Amino acid sequence: MPVWLQTALLLTLSNVFMTFAWYGHLRFHSKPLWIAIIVSWSIAFFEYLIMVPANRIGFSELNVSQLKIMQEVITLAVFVPFSVWFLQQPLKLDYLWAGLCLVAAVYFIFRS
Repeated sequence: MPVWLQTALLLTLSNVFMTFAWYGHLRFHSKPLWIAIIVSWSIAFFEYLIMVPANRIGFSELNVSQLKIMQEVITLAVFVPFSVWFLQQPLKLDYLWAGLCLVAAVYFIFRS
């Protein structure tokens, strides 16, 4: 499996954990803050267990700017369905515009 694909798959999985850690507690905003913090930190631990190896694998062939842009694209790709499905937020046209900006960022950071 190519390094960029291994990296993308691991970053996607870590981003699912990250998104739940950072935003999942918003669905349960009636719970005390301390519970949200403990649960979020617990989820984030598993996110780091995946993200750190993903970046190390990716850094063997990609530079740090390419890793960061890849992460941002994956973040938006994970966050939009999460916010619509889990948090029941409306789908906005702004997500499309943000995605197009990231496509441009990918082009510029990966061109030779």
